[in-house]
Amino acid sequence: MLVNFRVDADVLSRVCPPPFRPQTVDGFGIAGICLIRLQHIRPKLVPAFLGLSSENAAHRIAVEWDSSGCTQTGVYIPRRDTSSCLNAFAGGRIFPGIHNRARFEVRETKSEYHISMDSMDGAAHVSINGRTTDELPGDSVFPTLAKCSQFFEAGSLGYSPGDSTTEFDGLELRTAKWHVTPLCITNVQSSFFDDREVFPKGSVEFDNALLMRGIDHEWHSRGAVCCHAVG
Repeated sequence: MLVNFRVDADVLSRVCPPPFRPQTVDGFGIAGICLIRLQHIRPKLVPAFLGLSSENAAHRIAVEWDSSGCTQTGVYIPRRDTSSCLNAFAGGRIFPGIHNRARFEVRETKSEYHISMDSMDGAAHVSINGRTTDELPGDSVFPTLAKCSQFFEAGSLGYSPGDSTTEFDGLELRTAKWHVTPLCITNVQSSFFDDREVFPKGSVEFDNALLMRGIDHEWHSRGAVCCHAVG
């Protein structure tokens, strides 16, 4: 599940550390929460029944940056949370990105979803209620579902803080197929986006939400990006 907000680009730029800067759509920065259930996660040659499952959340910002004279695009992930003790231990050590431990409550039917998350360090809270629908909200910055889907499919490369204080860890999502359906969100709370010291009133608004189900995928480590500007 991707729950997305349109954000004042100048405000969002203060949240993005160098070398990242907000990627904009119709003048707005795009940020959100990715809520993902990982099932049968294991090294590629290990049988599926030996894999692990977990609930996970990532606060993410669509960004661009310059590398070797070219503009790259992806997402900056300031925070990851997980229900898995193993993910929390291994994140930033064995695989990229620090993962914080959290408690998740998930209720779902074929068409309705409720997800809440509270981190064990008390720093992050998320609560979302939604149901499937056929179209994006009328005020979305994306003119069509196809354009929206294309934008987020291109953001498969994410960088997040790791153990190093000088680099951001890279992790790429590769899917066997990419298919999204819109969600109608009836309630959304996020301690990150609701923080008025970071996002002043009026600077962030809900834009759209997307759902992906039953997608086979792989995670691949990517080279780190320096915390300072690159060229």
